[in-house]
Amino acid sequence: MTAAASEADDRIIRESGIDARIAMIVQPVLKAIGFRLVRVQLTGQNGLTLQIMAEREDGTMTVEDCEEVSRAVSPALDVEDPIEKAYHLEVSSPGIDRPLVRKSDFATWTGHLVKMETSVLIGDRKRFKGKIAGADADGILLERDKAAYGEEPMVRVPFDAIAEARLVLTDDLIREALSKDNRARKEAKKRRGDAEEADAGEGNETEQEG
Repeated sequence: MTAAASEADDRIIRESGIDARIAMIVQPVLKAIGFRLVRVQLTGQNGLTLQIMAEREDGTMTVEDCEEVSRAVSPALDVEDPIEKAYHLEVSSPGIDRPLVRKSDFATWTGHLVKMETSVLIGDRKRFKGKIAGADADGILLERDKAAYGEEPMVRVPFDAIAEARLVLTDDLIREALSKDNRARKEAKKRRGDAEEADAGEGNETEQEG
Protein backbone atom coordinates (compact mmCIF):
# COMPACT_ATOMS: atom_id res chain seq x y z
CA MET A 1 0.00 0.00 0.00
CA THR A 2 1.08 3.57 -0.55
CA ALA A 3 1.55 5.74 2.54
CA ALA A 4 -1.66 7.67 1.79
CA ALA A 5 -3.70 4.51 1.27
CA SER A 6 -2.23 2.98 4.40
CA GLU A 7 -3.18 6.03 6.50
CA ALA A 8 -6.75 5.87 5.17
CA ASP A 9 -6.98 2.18 6.12
CA ASP A 10 -7.76 1.87 9.83
CA ARG A 11 -7.68 -1.92 9.74
CA ILE A 12 -5.07 -3.58 11.94
CA ILE A 13 -5.30 -6.83 9.96
CA ARG A 14 -4.55 -6.30 6.28
CA GLU A 15 -3.77 -8.22 3.14
CA SER A 16 -0.40 -8.94 1.53
CA GLY A 17 0.74 -9.49 -2.05
CA ILE A 18 -1.90 -9.30 -4.81
CA ASP A 19 -4.70 -9.03 -2.21
CA ALA A 20 -3.09 -5.87 -0.81
CA ARG A 21 -2.86 -4.33 -4.29
CA ILE A 22 -6.55 -5.06 -4.90
CA ALA A 23 -7.46 -3.61 -1.48
CA MET A 24 -5.62 -0.40 -2.39
CA ILE A 25 -7.71 -0.14 -5.59
CA VAL A 26 -11.14 -0.83 -4.11
CA GLN A 27 -10.84 0.94 -0.74
CA PRO A 28 -11.19 4.55 -2.00
CA VAL A 29 -14.08 3.46 -4.23
CA LEU A 30 -15.88 1.92 -1.25
CA LYS A 31 -15.26 4.97 0.92
CA ALA A 32 -16.67 7.29 -1.75
CA ILE A 33 -20.02 5.44 -1.74
CA GLY A 34 -20.29 5.05 2.06
CA PHE A 35 -18.82 1.59 2.65
CA ARG A 36 -15.70 0.29 4.36
CA LEU A 37 -13.53 -2.66 3.42
CA VAL A 38 -13.39 -5.69 5.69
CA ARG A 39 -11.29 -8.09 3.63
CA VAL A 40 -10.06 -8.91 0.13
CA GLN A 41 -9.20 -12.50 -0.78
CA LEU A 42 -8.30 -14.00 -4.14
CA THR A 43 -8.88 -17.76 -4.12
CA GLY A 44 -8.76 -20.65 -6.58
CA GLN A 45 -12.44 -21.37 -5.92
CA ASN A 46 -14.51 -21.88 -9.11
CA GLY A 47 -11.46 -21.21 -11.26
CA LEU A 48 -10.44 -17.87 -9.72
CA THR A 49 -12.67 -15.91 -7.34
CA LEU A 50 -12.08 -12.44 -5.96
CA GLN A 51 -13.95 -12.11 -2.69
CA ILE A 52 -14.54 -8.57 -1.43
CA MET A 53 -16.07 -8.37 2.04
CA ALA A 54 -17.50 -4.96 2.90
CA GLU A 55 -20.03 -3.20 5.14
CA ARG A 56 -21.57 0.18 5.79
CA GLU A 57 -20.20 2.32 8.61
CA ASP A 58 -23.06 1.13 10.85
CA GLY A 59 -22.15 -2.51 10.20
CA THR A 60 -25.11 -3.35 7.95
CA MET A 61 -24.83 -4.89 4.48
CA THR A 62 -27.86 -5.86 2.39
CA VAL A 63 -28.06 -7.78 -0.87
CA GLU A 64 -28.71 -4.45 -2.61
CA ASP A 65 -25.58 -3.04 -0.94
CA CYS A 66 -23.53 -5.95 -2.29
CA GLU A 67 -24.84 -5.23 -5.78
CA GLU A 68 -24.02 -1.53 -5.41
CA VAL A 69 -20.46 -2.31 -4.32
CA SER A 70 -20.02 -4.76 -7.18
CA ARG A 71 -21.14 -2.15 -9.72
CA ALA A 72 -18.83 0.46 -8.21
CA VAL A 73 -15.61 -1.56 -7.91
CA SER A 74 -15.84 -3.44 -11.23
CA PRO A 75 -14.83 -0.44 -13.44
CA ALA A 76 -11.90 0.39 -11.14
CA LEU A 77 -10.67 -3.19 -11.27
CA ASP A 78 -11.08 -3.25 -15.06
CA VAL A 79 -8.95 -0.11 -15.42
CA GLU A 80 -6.19 -1.16 -13.01
CA ASP A 81 -6.37 -4.82 -14.12
CA PRO A 82 -4.46 -6.29 -11.12
CA ILE A 83 -5.43 -9.90 -11.93
CA GLU A 84 -3.95 -11.35 -15.11
CA LYS A 85 -6.41 -14.24 -15.49
CA ALA A 86 -10.20 -14.25 -15.79
CA TYR A 87 -11.92 -14.24 -12.41
CA HIS A 88 -15.32 -14.19 -10.75
CA LEU A 89 -16.12 -11.20 -8.50
CA GLU A 90 -17.97 -12.03 -5.29
CA VAL A 91 -19.07 -9.23 -2.93
CA SER A 92 -20.39 -10.25 0.48
CA SER A 93 -21.21 -9.03 3.98
CA PRO A 94 -18.90 -10.05 6.86
CA GLY A 95 -21.58 -12.42 8.23
CA ILE A 96 -22.36 -13.07 11.88
CA ASP A 97 -19.18 -15.09 12.57
CA ARG A 98 -17.26 -12.21 11.02
CA PRO A 99 -13.54 -11.54 10.87
CA LEU A 100 -12.42 -8.81 13.26
CA VAL A 101 -10.07 -6.45 11.44
CA ARG A 102 -10.35 -3.08 13.25
CA LYS A 103 -9.71 -2.13 16.87
CA SER A 104 -13.33 -0.99 17.02
CA ASP A 105 -14.48 -4.50 16.01
CA PHE A 106 -12.95 -5.98 19.17
CA ALA A 107 -14.55 -3.27 21.33
CA THR A 108 -17.94 -3.75 19.63
CA TRP A 109 -17.94 -7.51 20.23
CA THR A 110 -16.56 -7.54 23.77
CA GLY A 111 -18.02 -10.47 25.72
CA HIS A 112 -18.17 -12.78 22.71
CA LEU A 113 -16.14 -15.84 21.79
CA VAL A 114 -13.34 -15.39 19.26
CA LYS A 115 -10.75 -17.60 17.55
CA MET A 116 -7.45 -15.87 17.00
CA GLU A 117 -3.97 -16.46 15.62
CA THR A 118 -0.97 -14.30 16.43
CA SER A 119 2.15 -13.56 14.40
CA VAL A 120 4.40 -14.07 17.43
CA LEU A 121 4.28 -16.35 20.45
CA ILE A 122 2.14 -15.05 23.31
CA GLY A 123 2.79 -17.19 26.36
CA ASP A 124 4.22 -20.07 24.27
CA ARG A 125 1.32 -20.25 21.82
CA LYS A 126 -0.01 -18.59 18.68
CA ARG A 127 -3.59 -19.89 18.61
CA PHE A 128 -6.24 -18.77 21.06
CA LYS A 129 -9.93 -19.24 21.69
CA GLY A 130 -11.80 -17.28 24.31
CA LYS A 131 -14.08 -14.39 25.16
CA ILE A 132 -13.01 -10.80 24.59
CA ALA A 133 -12.95 -9.49 28.15
CA GLY A 134 -11.91 -5.98 27.18
CA ALA A 135 -10.21 -3.87 24.54
CA ASP A 136 -8.22 -0.63 24.70
CA ALA A 137 -6.01 1.34 22.30
CA ASP A 138 -3.17 -1.19 22.44
CA GLY A 139 -4.74 -4.64 22.60
CA ILE A 140 -7.33 -6.96 24.05
CA LEU A 141 -7.78 -9.00 27.20
CA LEU A 142 -8.86 -12.53 26.35
CA GLU A 143 -10.57 -14.89 28.79
CA ARG A 144 -9.42 -18.33 27.64
CA ASP A 145 -12.17 -20.76 26.66
CA LYS A 146 -10.33 -23.71 28.17
CA ALA A 147 -7.13 -22.78 29.94
CA ALA A 148 -4.57 -25.59 30.08
CA TYR A 149 -3.15 -26.66 33.43
CA GLY A 150 -0.85 -23.93 34.74
CA GLU A 151 -2.06 -21.30 32.25
CA GLU A 152 -3.47 -17.99 33.37
CA PRO A 153 -7.22 -17.75 32.63
CA MET A 154 -6.66 -14.27 31.16
CA VAL A 155 -4.14 -13.36 28.48
CA ARG A 156 -3.35 -9.93 27.05
CA VAL A 157 -2.80 -9.82 23.29
CA PRO A 158 -1.39 -6.65 21.66
CA PHE A 159 -3.14 -5.56 18.47
CA ASP A 160 0.13 -5.55 16.54
CA ALA A 161 0.54 -9.28 17.29
CA ILE A 162 -2.85 -10.35 15.90
CA ALA A 163 -2.60 -12.03 12.49
CA GLU A 164 -6.19 -13.24 12.21
CA ALA A 165 -9.32 -13.10 14.35
CA ARG A 166 -12.88 -14.27 13.83
CA LEU A 167 -16.01 -14.45 15.97
CA VAL A 168 -17.24 -17.94 16.88
CA LEU A 169 -20.91 -18.60 16.16
CA THR A 170 -22.90 -18.94 19.41
CA ASP A 171 -26.54 -18.38 20.36
CA ASP A 172 -25.57 -15.20 22.25
CA LEU A 173 -23.70 -13.87 19.22
CA ILE A 174 -26.62 -14.57 16.87
CA ARG A 175 -29.05 -12.77 19.19
CA GLU A 176 -26.83 -9.72 19.61
CA ALA A 177 -25.88 -9.55 15.92
CA LEU A 178 -29.55 -9.62 14.87
CA SER A 179 -30.42 -7.02 17.50
CA LYS A 180 -27.60 -4.68 16.36
CA ASP A 181 -28.59 -5.16 12.73
CA ASN A 182 -32.26 -4.35 13.44
CA ARG A 183 -31.32 -1.21 15.38
CA ALA A 184 -28.94 -0.05 12.66
CA ARG A 185 -31.54 -0.61 9.94
CA LYS A 186 -34.21 1.32 11.90
CA GLU A 187 -31.80 4.22 12.46
CA ALA A 188 -30.81 4.23 8.77
CA LYS A 189 -34.47 4.19 7.75
CA LYS A 190 -35.21 7.08 10.12
CA ARG A 191 -32.27 9.08 8.71
CA ARG A 192 -33.49 8.47 5.17
CA GLY A 193 -37.01 9.53 6.17
CA ASP A 194 -35.74 12.72 7.82
CA ALA A 195 -33.67 13.53 4.74
CA GLU A 196 -36.64 12.99 2.42
CA GLU A 197 -38.84 15.23 4.59
CA ALA A 198 -36.16 17.92 4.55
CA ASP A 199 -35.90 17.68 0.76
CA ALA A 200 -39.68 17.88 0.43
CA GLY A 201 -39.77 20.90 2.75
CA GLU A 202 -37.12 22.69 0.69
CA GLY A 203 -39.12 21.95 -2.44
CA ASN A 204 -42.31 23.38 -0.92
CA GLU A 205 -40.51 26.55 0.16
CA THR A 206 -39.14 27.01 -3.33
CA GLU A 207 -42.58 26.63 -4.86
CA GLN A 208 -44.05 29.16 -2.46
CA GLU A 209 -41.34 31.69 -3.25
CA GLY A 210 -41.89 31.24 -6.98
